[in-house]
Formats: sequence, C-alpha cells, structure tokens
Amino acid sequence: MHDITIIGAGVAGLFAAYDLSLRGLTLRILDRNGPPAAHGCSWWAGGMLAPYCEGVTADPLITRLGAESADAWAQVTQVTRRGTLVIALDRDRAELLRFARRAGPHDPLDASALTALEPDLATHRQGLFFPSEAHLNPRRALADLVAALQARDIHIEQATAEPDDITGPVIDARGMASPLPDLRGVRGEMAVLHAPDITLSRPVRLLHPRHPLYIVPRGNGIFMLGATQIESGARHPITARAMLELLSAAYALDTRFAESRVLETGADLRPAFPDNIPRVTVRGRVLRLNGLFRHGYLMAPALARQAADYLTHQTRGELIHED
Repeated sequence: MHDITIIGAGVAGLFAAYDLSLRGLTLRILDRNGPPAAHGCSWWAGGMLAPYCEGVTADPLITRLGAESADAWAQVTQVTRRGTLVIALDRDRAELLRFARRAGPHDPLDASALTALEPDLATHRQGLFFPSEAHLNPRRALADLVAALQARDIHIEQATAEPDDITGPVIDARGMASPLPDLRGVRGEMAVLHAPDITLSRPVRLLHPRHPLYIVPRGNGIFMLGATQIESGARHPITARAMLELLSAAYALDTRFAESRVLETGADLRPAFPDNIPRVTVRGRVLRLNGLFRHGYLMAPALARQAADYLTHQTRGELIHED
C-alpha cells in the first residue's frame, strides 16, 4: 500500500515525488510512456533558473518563489551558478533599456565589462548581468531525480491510469493530458547546435522586438537555442520559420554560429493557465500540479513543496487552489 500515487513523470511529478520521499511517505509513480524522454516537454527545456529575467514579463510570484529554485535543485543535480547575461544589438538598445527598467537586481555592463565576462561576445557593446541566476542541464536533472528516487526504492511504472481508478491521495502531474478546462498549450521550439569555436560560460539572452532568443551552453561546444512561444495546440516538428528565426538570431549574436552543426531540433506544448502562473488544483483527494508554462524547472520545486505541505500539514500556500 502506498501513501500517495503520482501520475506523470515529468519535472513536476518527479520533483513532487522527491519532496514527498524526503518526508518519509511511500510513493507509486505511473506514467503512460515510462521514464523521462523525448515524449515530455520537460525534455526540451532550457533549464534556466532565472527568476529576475523572467520577472520582466512574469507575475512577481514567479520571481519570489523562483528565487528558491537553484538551492532546491542543488540538492539533486549539478547547478551552474554563473548568472545570466542579457544583451541587445545596437539597433535594439531600446529593448535593453526597457528590460533593465523592469528587471530585478542586475549589473549594467559596458563593452569592456561585457568582454571581461564573455570574451567571445566582444563585438557587443553593452549588456545586463544577473549574477544571482543559475542554470542546469534538464536531461541530467531528470536523470538525477530518477536516480535519487530509485535509491529510495521508488520506481517509475509504465502504465496508463486515471485518478478515479486509484484508491487514496493522487497527484496528477500529466501536463496537457490532465483534464483541466482552463489549461492551454503554448508551443515552444528549440534547436541544439555544435559550435566548437564558440565559448560561453552562462546563458545569454538576446533581446529582439520580434525574435528574442536565449542560448544555454551545455559544454563541449554544444548550445541549446530556444525558444519560440506560440499560442497553439499543434505538436508537429519545428517549423521552417521557427528554425530560421532561431538561427538568424544566433547568427546575429555571433556570426560563427553559421558554421555550427545542427544536432537536434524539438518542439512540444507547455501547459499554461490564463495568468501563466502554475498551481496546485485540489479536488477532494486529487491534487493536479500543472501550468508550469515556460517556468518548469524554475517553479517545479516551489510547486512540489506547496503540494507536499498541503498533503502533510493541510497548509495552503499561494499556489494552492481548491476546486
């Protein structure tokens, strides 16, 4: 007999399982596709733990709760704490000024300071540095979560289930497969490039009025480029238009990306509520963890903690919504 059953082995379900396991609860994890892989949107994420950059467009709750994420993830996986760099082309300086006015704590950089931070970006003349931000490798983080749970004898079972089929408390963390009426899909597309001649030490956001881009270094000359943000329920592979936009923005950041090799492309739907804030929707014995939008790795620890607090102590945090 298990204390709690979790349906869905993406970042939300796995971190909730990890948090609950630390509290001594016995768990069962079910996923129709088995362990994490390309079938889940968690697989395609950038892995940026950037609450102050995200706070430019997100609710202040995202910034406040997301600020705890780097420390939470560091208990599970490798977290790189080298901050985030934000830059804009000369023609888009107004975008940089607008970003700076709305962003959290950061240091303005002139050309010499920017070059000292990232020598390969010496052609750019100004930027913003967010020293307290961090990033991780999402696929490694998922694997490390799975390993941490296996060490506690908690394994992912490949099985299809609905909460009504299960006795006892249930966490439904199935993303778009969960039956929440106000959930919508936000399509994101990405590419992975191999550019061995380029060295970046931290995520870089290139501001653009139409095609903002982020580039996350994965080591060994590998970079993840993301991501489009399209209000769409389509799950087809990356479009030619999106690919052109991503590659054009990367070329604008550093022309040497033109000689890079495309290793991988991907696209999936990120579940979002109308306010783009994740929540735990409580209906009886079922808790639905959902709506992580583009903040999956940033907000999964907070979402998991509030769900675990509710299950163990009936505590109602800001992300708890009773249906």
